[in-house]
Amino acid sequence: MRNTLVIAVVGATAAGKSELGVRLALALGGEVVNADSMQLYLGMDVGTAKLTPAERRGAPHHLLDIWDVRGSASVAEYQRAGRSVVDRLLAGGRTPILVGGSGLYVRAVLDGLDFPGTDPRLRARLEAELARLGAPAMHARLRDLDPAAAASILPSNGRRIVRALEVIELSGRPFSATLPAYESVYDAVQVGLTVPQPELDDRIARRVCSMWRDGFVDEVRRLERAGLREGRTASRALGYAQVLRFLAGEWTEEQARDATIRATRRFARRQLSWFRRDPRIRWLPYDAPDLLDRALQAIETE
Repeated sequence: MRNTLVIAVVGATAAGKSELGVRLALALGGEVVNADSMQLYLGMDVGTAKLTPAERRGAPHHLLDIWDVRGSASVAEYQRAGRSVVDRLLAGGRTPILVGGSGLYVRAVLDGLDFPGTDPRLRARLEAELARLGAPAMHARLRDLDPAAAASILPSNGRRIVRALEVIELSGRPFSATLPAYESVYDAVQVGLTVPQPELDDRIARRVCSMWRDGFVDEVRRLERAGLREGRTASRALGYAQVLRFLAGEWTEEQARDATIRATRRFARRQLSWFRRDPRIRWLPYDAPDLLDRALQAIETE
């Protein structure tokens, strides 16, 4: 195994990426680099299925718990942090293993993405329009200006819609044009995990129910006291947004749980749509008895 290689483990939520990442790290003497945008937030543990220290089994993990829940996510900031960790590991002869389902974050590290700056006044205007008109109306505007970008962004994701519209106004180009060809700046191999849709839907439902049993509602209560509602990104995360509505008295707890299952299933389909467009990913069945061996073989072949 060349120690200049970067490995990425990708796929939909609940596909088993974190476990495979640990197994690869232990087999290769590598270290895991988190590429899940919500696991970057301190205290967002149960709702993001963040591995516990015991579950990491001694494999070093990077870029977990580095952001405060009151802050907004920044893929450009993550890109700088992620590449810094990857470069440091490579220089030390260690294999970086990117693990996560946030497709843009994975590409931000691996590929030559260049993220345009921001304009505070323009951003404030678009945020005000979002508050006044709602995310679906803003998404319809984005669809008229850049259908490709609209297809990759959930109509409910107001933060990303605003960012796409901001980039379009600042650059005069479609937001989708900021994503270059699938060409990595590293010597990289991507392994994707496939799960048949009915099984994935079932795994998601079971994971959400497990989150509730593991104290997810109490976690959201603690984070609410820490300022979760102030965070434009963290407060809208899957599960957290739904539980906040329960805590505000808008929904029953059962409604919040069921809504989390439905939203997570929709999100998983979006994840797969994103990753399926990348021709470099080597897809493997999540439940293969010899999954680790097959992943190692794909890496060795590269």
